[in-house]
Amino acid sequence: MSGTGRPAANWEVTLTATTADQTKALGRRVAEVLQAGDLLVLSGELGAGKTTFTQGLGEGLGVRAGIISPTFVLVRIHPNLPDGPRPGGPDLVHVDAYRLGSAAEIDDIDLENTMDSSVTVVEWGHDRVEHLSESRLEIDLHRAIGLGSATEAAGGAGATGGASGTLDFDDDTDEPRTIVVRGYGPRWRSAPAMGGFEGGLPC
Repeated sequence: MSGTGRPAANWEVTLTATTADQTKALGRRVAEVLQAGDLLVLSGELGAGKTTFTQGLGEGLGVRAGIISPTFVLVRIHPNLPDGPRPGGPDLVHVDAYRLGSAAEIDDIDLENTMDSSVTVVEWGHDRVEHLSESRLEIDLHRAIGLGSATEAAGGAGATGGASGTLDFDDDTDEPRTIVVRGYGPRWRSAPAMGGFEGGLPC
């Protein structure tokens, strides 16, 4: 157990992406090792790159294009494309839990019905969706610019949920981002090989 009472991660990898394209490239690399039933929890202040990462993930999974933040509809389902890079692969279920206050509200949207056949990605999912699966990848994205005073202005929200409208920055801005990937549960006992992922991102 960690000092917060939560189970400790099996492993942790920290990367730096200097462009939005690199953030998207990481999503494509992570997609290579994903399968139906996998849960990803994305955290980070507004504009940190969560949706950009998910767009790369969708490209790697070969699902229908058009991934945008699902904030106002909560859930978007992107079906696998038969002529994509992974025909017959899992769909992508993209969730934005920003407006949901608890795990109980997550249960109300019935993600359990799609978990087994899909890869489920939840933005702002920290402390809301961990009960959905015994295994998960947590991916924290941090903007290099404005992390100090801007995060304080948002009430210390940072990477663990909650935010202020003052942090509504462009997801695609080319600026350095620190990306921390952690694996939890039996599915992620060790960090997977993802085509050089462990060594960092391409320039």
